[in-house]
Amino acid sequence: MSHPATARLFIALDLPSELRDELSSWARCALRAAAGHPPASPERRSRRGRGAEHRATGRSHGIRALDADLMHVTLAFLGSRPVEEIGSLSAVLESCAAPEMGEVSVGAPLWLPTRRPRAVAVELHDDSGALEALHRTLEQDLRAAGLSSEAPTRGAAHRAFRPHVTVARLRQGSVPGERTLEPTPRRAFTPRRLVLYRSWLSPDGASYEPLAGSEIAPAMESL
Repeated sequence: MSHPATARLFIALDLPSELRDELSSWARCALRAAAGHPPASPERRSRRGRGAEHRATGRSHGIRALDADLMHVTLAFLGSRPVEEIGSLSAVLESCAAPEMGEVSVGAPLWLPTRRPRAVAVELHDDSGALEALHRTLEQDLRAAGLSSEAPTRGAAHRAFRPHVTVARLRQGSVPGERTLEPTPRRAFTPRRLVLYRSWLSPDGASYEPLAGSEIAPAMESL
């Protein structure tokens, strides 16, 4: 008996391209500084190339800075789901009554999880509470459609939603020698698009394929 085809899926907010580029640059510089290396000169970066700098960071210290196009704000991780559910998930996304979004600001760097980190992230501040409301609405819509997000791991059942952007990942077994990172860029943005992504895994890392999207109306003060 053959098993149905599956896809690794999640729903996320897209980030403006210029913010992704800035966070990617910050992550590479911050990780080099935390490891005790001076920032590479523009000439050296040009000779080595962006990809080479990412590989060098990961190879030497067990931390790999993510490319800018991999950065987003995860709202619901769905895990491995039957491919036949993608149409229903797309419909939930497109009909989701997303609240109007105001500005969201970039906060401090985070090691996640705190005790045994597997990633470096940047927290997000949303004074209006719209991100939390969107997360809650999306979860309710998924449950109503019988498409609930992946069951939480043990100890995470009552964990509050904490909006963030992952900017780097640690290799398994790696321990950060220095947890103090440079201040993050002082930036703000207004979320505009909700996207269903398919995650493709490979030895070189993950890549994300957008499958469906839905526009989000900005709050009047953000226009």
